[in-house]
Amino acid sequence: MSNSDPSTNPRTVICIGDIHGYLSKLQKLWTNLETLIDPSYFNTALVIFLGDYCDRGPDTRQVIDFLISLPKKYPEQKHVYLSGNHDLAFSAFVGVLPKPSDGAEFKEGWKEYEHNEEREGWFSGDGYESMHLQGRRWAGDIKDRFNVAKGFDYKGSIYDAAPTFHSYGVPHGSADLVKAVPDDHKKFLANMVWIHEEDDVSIETEDGIKHCNLIAVHAGLEKGKNVEEQLKCLKAKDTGVSKVEALSGRKNVWDIPQELTEKPTIIVSGHHGKLHIDGLRLIIDEGGGLPNNPVAAIVLPSKKIVRDTDNVMKEI
Repeated sequence: MSNSDPSTNPRTVICIGDIHGYLSKLQKLWTNLETLIDPSYFNTALVIFLGDYCDRGPDTRQVIDFLISLPKKYPEQKHVYLSGNHDLAFSAFVGVLPKPSDGAEFKEGWKEYEHNEEREGWFSGDGYESMHLQGRRWAGDIKDRFNVAKGFDYKGSIYDAAPTFHSYGVPHGSADLVKAVPDDHKKFLANMVWIHEEDDVSIETEDGIKHCNLIAVHAGLEKGKNVEEQLKCLKAKDTGVSKVEALSGRKNVWDIPQELTEKPTIIVSGHHGKLHIDGLRLIIDEGGGLPNNPVAAIVLPSKKIVRDTDNVMKEI
């Protein structure tokens, strides 16, 4: 990148995919980004973490420590921490999700999915009576250990949450996790956003640089549903919903909703276990939480993909 004044050039935006408890991957990726991007751009970048910081990998506690440390180390950067579906479930278990705005109890959301309770072995220990569905599923003890879709055993629960418990020094499914998670981590979890919007992000296209709106959301926006209504619920963190499709959906959130194509809007997500760049739809999750897969990031406006596995020797 050139050494020209970043104040007269498009702002650098870095979007980092799912980390899933792999501290070494996160550290290597961050070092590669810092090496590749001119310091004047890197140090003033908007950095959007796309969610899923916990589960699967062994280092959830250290990953959150790393994320919490960034604003002091890089005070000119802007950091956005999106909640993924795994992080929402972790938050639910440790009791930092906001209560439903309509005054309903979390347990009212269990009914729709109670046919899965036995198979997924939902948590029923201390505090379960007032817990959001996803917290119970997250700390559960899944009966059929083999994950057919991924080809290996689940780690404790359907969310592969056991390594997160272990990173805080407690057994999987133990209510002691609530006390073991430090206050600054609970604050981090409580402050995660479900959606982030920017109104002037530059991106390189075949027709040159485009100036676009940007929406960052862990999985995507639902097609066939009013976008403004979705944004309103996501900004409000509406926990009256048992399953938040924008954080956990698959095919139903893959594409950019039709109404957002009128004013060019980038939608960037992680979640899907794939790297998918199609016009303004950016899905950055090459790792999927698997031990041998990389953690990836995309840098705008160039759309350069950077991975923890890249052998970065010099600045470009």
